[in-house]
Amino acid sequence: MAGKTLAIAAVGLITAVMAATGASAETRWRHDHPRRAEVNARLAHQAHRIHVERREHEISAARAHRLHAEDHSIRRQERAYARMDHGHISKAEQRALNQEENHVSHQIRR
Repeated sequence: MAGKTLAIAAVGLITAVMAATGASAETRWRHDHPRRAEVNARLAHQAHRIHVERREHEISAARAHRLHAEDHSIRRQERAYARMDHGHISKAEQRALNQEENHVSHQIRR
């Protein structure tokens, strides 16, 4: 009887460990989803461009702050989209985010 209880406990433990491992791998994949990764890479690149333009005195501190705030808003929107769809963003959502990023990008160049 004790051996049977121990075997059941061992199977339960193995099942729990396997489920936790699968869940963490799935979460990592969701974070690295290709559409999310592309949007986030563009945001990081734009943040770098803003820093460079500010350092070279091409834009004012206030303008850099506004541009960073717009980028931050786009990132919050991307996270909200992903939260609604279990870690993914749709092509339409990606397109909308890219249009917003394009708008900020053009403001950096002016």
